[in-house]
Amino acid sequence: MIDGIILNEKDNVATAVQVLVKGQTAKVRRNREEVEIAIIEDIPYGHKFAVRDIAEGEDILKYGEVIGRATKSIAGGSHAHVQNIESLRGRGDLKGGK
Repeated sequence: MIDGIILNEKDNVATAVQVLVKGQTAKVRRNREEVEIAIIEDIPYGHKFAVRDIAEGEDILKYGEVIGRATKSIAGGSHAHVQNIESLRGRGDLKGGK
């Protein structure tokens, strides 16, 4: 059974397709390959989690596209959500309002 999916090989986050719990090893599908990621905190169904360490200020990639920026370092296997990601869409302080 698959626990998460990586939608594009460039992505540094995966999406949980079921509830993941701290301490489990998640099986994640990336294209046709399966990788294992140690989960270090609970991840709700449908939420993102880091598939590798992500540095503060680094772009968050999902669908092969930048969807946000890390506001602090995110360890691989951690929940990647509003507590550690800022959206880059709809911000008035960025050129073009993106």
